Amino acid sequence: MASGVLKVATCQFGVGRSIRRNARAIGEFMHKARKAKADIVHFSECALSGYVGTDFPNFDGYDWDLLGAESEKVLALAAKLGLWVVLGSTHRLTEPNKPHNSLYLINPEGRIVDRYDKRFCTPGDLRRLAPGNRFVNFTLKGVKCSLLICFDLRFPELYRELYRQKVQCIFQSFYNARQSGPSVHTQIMRQTMQCRAATNHFWVSMSNSSGYYAPYPSCFIQPDGVIVRQLAANRPGLMANTVDLSREFYDPMAGFRDMAISGKLCNGREIAGDPRSSKRTIL
Repeated sequence: MASGVLKVATCQFGVGRSIRRNARAIGEFMHKARKAKADIVHFSECALSGYVGTDFPNFDGYDWDLLGAESEKVLALAAKLGLWVVLGSTHRLTEPNKPHNSLYLINPEGRIVDRYDKRFCTPGDLRRLAPGNRFVNFTLKGVKCSLLICFDLRFPELYRELYRQKVQCIFQSFYNARQSGPSVHTQIMRQTMQCRAATNHFWVSMSNSSGYYAPYPSCFIQPDGVIVRQLAANRPGLMANTVDLSREFYDPMAGFRDMAISGKLCNGREIAGDPRSSKRTIL
């Protein structure tokens, strides 16, 4: 039903190297999401597989068969609970190609309907992972959504393109965790995501791992850039928030955003023929 109202469960837990432990946490939060009457549950980057380079050094000896088996259990649980799931994991490619850092989009029938592969990988990622090259957009209950991952945040061009594609809600998964303490990420990640929301008028579900130490918690952001709610730092948790397209928000760019995107970088009538305007070294 195209209601324009979408209930989102945003989850965080301490993702680690144990696929089984990660899977148990994912299953528990899926049950909690169903209890909260969420339409879709959103997990962090590499939530099932663990994050190569942080949770384990490389894929030598990695148990891909176990990852596949636990992935199948998540699919089955999605079908049992009737939930949409955005699941962070690692997607194996044919050797010698490196794997993708991915988000699986799973429907309430327990099928993977699409997969987003992180488009912008960090230098550390690129030593172990291969970037993707396409957006994944989908419409759920009348809300047009898209998937992004962590370092993608640094590239405003992605968000401008998604705005052009009339996306209304971003599910962005992060893994900024297992750090020694507060870092530059503490100061910039939520703030940059707020900027992406406000300058493009997006709703945002922002899911991060909470493995100690995580420099910021998972957040839910509305289209004016305000953080509606965030989870407790460094603790597992779930929050259910609602995207409601009928709500209006402060948007001073509304009359000028499309013009600026088209390349016209001033608004209003330009002054021509006035030396008081053209001579820029006079008072």
